[in-house]
Amino acid sequence: MAKRMTIMLVIVGLLLGGIFWFKAYKAKAIQQYMAKASNPAQSVSTIVATKEPWRTTLQAIGTLRGHNSTDISPQVPGLVTSIDFKSGEHVKKGQTLLTLEAREDKARLASLNAAENIARITYQRAKREYAAHAISKQSLDTDLASLKQARANVAQQRAAVTYKSVQAPFSGRLGIRKVDLGEYLNPGTTIVTLQALNPIYADFTLPQQYVGRLKVGKIVTAHCDAYPHRIFKGKITAINPSVSTSTRNAEIRAELNNPNDRLLTGMYAKVDVEIGKPEQYITLPQTAITYNPYGDTVYLVKKKAKKASGAKKKLTYHLVAKQQFVQVGKTRGDQVQILKGVKAGDVVVTAGQIKLHGGSPVEINNSVQPSNEANPTPKEQM
Repeated sequence: MAKRMTIMLVIVGLLLGGIFWFKAYKAKAIQQYMAKASNPAQSVSTIVATKEPWRTTLQAIGTLRGHNSTDISPQVPGLVTSIDFKSGEHVKKGQTLLTLEAREDKARLASLNAAENIARITYQRAKREYAAHAISKQSLDTDLASLKQARANVAQQRAAVTYKSVQAPFSGRLGIRKVDLGEYLNPGTTIVTLQALNPIYADFTLPQQYVGRLKVGKIVTAHCDAYPHRIFKGKITAINPSVSTSTRNAEIRAELNNPNDRLLTGMYAKVDVEIGKPEQYITLPQTAITYNPYGDTVYLVKKKAKKASGAKKKLTYHLVAKQQFVQVGKTRGDQVQILKGVKAGDVVVTAGQIKLHGGSPVEINNSVQPSNEANPTPKEQM
């Protein structure tokens, strides 16, 4: 009985020992495999950090106003007999837009012209008679006054006839027609709106503390939601000599180039005013920054030495990613200021960060780079 018990214990011991040995062997084999298996290098794009000039800008919301803007209306009442424009077309200064009924005024003008001719003939006859001492100086003066009165009446009536024709006061773009043929118009009735849109004004306000840094001729750029990828350039043309007592803001006017009349009166635009001298800052594409609640970071690419191998024990290097906290500043276009954390010459990852952690091996592939423009413009609009 004791012999059987001993044999059973030996067999159980061998069995348990084999199981523990297998488990230990398996764990060691896995450990050796994981140690031998290399962490594959992740492909990333990079940029070399450099300092670039960065000019401080002030931002404001401006309202656009035409270089010249008016509602065309008649000065005298009358019936519309001719409309000589189409809604939305461009017209030249002095071009006739609308004509009112003027037959009665023209007939009166003809009558006054005849009266002027009689007065002129009478005066010329009086001059000859006065030279022959046939009439008094008083009679001559009376005939001269009559001639002047007749001429004034003709000029007045000619102006009345002219008022029956409405012309464009300046070159520009017409709005939508507000009247119809045959309609009777009173003085001041709006016929159509006329706008001169190129150049166009942008009126905006800035706090009084910036007035000392502004002057006529300062460069401005404007963006409008209607054209989100287009930049309109211009300059300051006027600064209001008074500051609002309620807001303590100064009113500024800038003149913007407006090719093809893209910007319209009444639109609002985001205006950037350049002030101060350019300063040098490290700038990176905004895609290089990983924004986190605990701090913003970038990945720097560093060289790391491998273990020496071979008979000559020659050192080799491979590239790894190093996570670095940074302090960011202002943005412009695709770029962002880096105030701390990166120095000129550092190689910074601009795309592919989502695959990285501290110490990840990387390989650089810059065949495709993210946009890094201060004033990005889509290619189809360049």
